[in-house]
Amino acid sequence: MKQWVVILGCSAGHGGATAKRLAEDGYGIIGYHFDRGEVRRQGEKLRDEIAEINGGRVHFFNKNAADIDIMNEAVEIIKEITGGEPVKLLLHSIAFGTTMDLLGETHVTRKQMDMTVHVMGTSLLYWTQRLHDAGLLAEGSRVMGFTSEGNYVAMEGYGPVSVAKVAMEAIIRQIGWELGRFGVTANVIQAGVTPTRALTKISDRWEEWIKRTEYRNPMRRTTTPEDVAGAVSMLLQSEADFINCSTIYVDGGEHRSGRIY
Repeated sequence: MKQWVVILGCSAGHGGATAKRLAEDGYGIIGYHFDRGEVRRQGEKLRDEIAEINGGRVHFFNKNAADIDIMNEAVEIIKEITGGEPVKLLLHSIAFGTTMDLLGETHVTRKQMDMTVHVMGTSLLYWTQRLHDAGLLAEGSRVMGFTSEGNYVAMEGYGPVSVAKVAMEAIIRQIGWELGRFGVTANVIQAGVTPTRALTKISDRWEEWIKRTEYRNPMRRTTTPEDVAGAVSMLLQSEADFINCSTIYVDGGEHRSGRIY
């Protein structure tokens, strides 16, 4: 029976698809999401589907994974679930933050910026610290996060999220550098434009983004959450033990395209 994985942001999108794929691979799933209404019900449905797949080895917690008190509480919960054994993966897939311009008449406030950078960026550091200190990250464990080309391309309304993603990438590189001697690797996956609920929150022009992506992508389609989940699955294999401090592109070559929409 395979190890457990911890997924922050597990109810939908990349996180949800990855939870399902890793359950199919035989892993136990410990997931955190923070949803209400219909989205919460979708998360509960996914949890039940995963339970059918892996024999009930799934625990979803509808709690704010970016809250420090929740992190502290989670360590003992995870220890109890895994029997104190290290987890195979800590994955950051939280997609919640402020999307607006940095400057202008209506611009991001300090409170909004600090929240976005913490939730979508630095919260991964504090989770890693706690799991490492508790002995829940060990040889063969992985730390991963998701990013996008918005980490180096300026775009309308994406400023706060861009800052958060760049912070997360720097944190992941440093985690891989500091924990590499223990056999723990850390990498970031850069997905292409993906039609998810998170995309609709970034811009009201998301349909235009999808059309543009289908035109400029060498494979003439957008990325799917299943594409990303497959990459995470591969990176958990022992053959990936020496991939560390890297950005893995899962976008069909989108980031290399010179085609102009």
